[in-house]
Amino acid sequence: MNPFSLAGLAAALLLAAGPVLAAPLDAALDESQRLSADAQASQARIEQLDDASRTMLAEYRNAVQQAEALKDYNAQLRELVATQRDELAGYQAQLDGIERTQQAVTPQMRRMVEVLGEFIAADLPFLPEERADRLAQLQDLLPRADVSLAEKYRRILEAYQVESDYGRTLEAWRGELADGEGARSVQFLRLGRTMLYYQTLDGHQSGWWNPTARRWQLLDGSARRPLHQAIAIARQEQAPALLELPVRTMAKEAAQ
Repeated sequence: MNPFSLAGLAAALLLAAGPVLAAPLDAALDESQRLSADAQASQARIEQLDDASRTMLAEYRNAVQQAEALKDYNAQLRELVATQRDELAGYQAQLDGIERTQQAVTPQMRRMVEVLGEFIAADLPFLPEERADRLAQLQDLLPRADVSLAEKYRRILEAYQVESDYGRTLEAWRGELADGEGARSVQFLRLGRTMLYYQTLDGHQSGWWNPTARRWQLLDGSARRPLHQAIAIARQEQAPALLELPVRTMAKEAAQ
């Protein structure tokens, strides 16, 4: 057989079979592309599921940490509540004690104010308005419910301290003297709570309070200069100096 005729026959067969072989190849390529696309989509879903799993795991761990923190916080709250209950019980016991103390102390404070009034009435009659006003404030303070027991007691002790300080001081002031002849402006001098004197503004008349007779008595002219000097010292208008003033022995002589 002629070789060229065989080659031609083979070429003719290939050309005739070309369309038949191309169809399965295209289908295979399409299937391969589809499978690749499906594989990519599956990989994307896997990655999404992996991200979601990671997120859920992080959320779970966070929830576990919060649960532990809440557990510790609740334990602290239980301890705090128990402590507060103990404190409330202690406060209630203190309130009960305060009520009992108030029941016992209130009559005593009332008696202290009464004794202070009796003392002022029996004392030398100096600064009568100031001392009477202080006593009246205490008397008004005792029944008030808006003032604490401690504040009432502090005010009473303060008044006692003021009265006690009068016994250690020298004081002079100008005031009105009412003694039979009508009110006169005079200079008063208090020597502790031992003696109480007065001297008229012109210095012509001097006197002293006789606690036994409960009245003012005149002094002779020899007391004029020492009283004037003592008043100046009490007003800090003159340096302190040794004074010769008539003292309480006059009261005994007057009584005799």
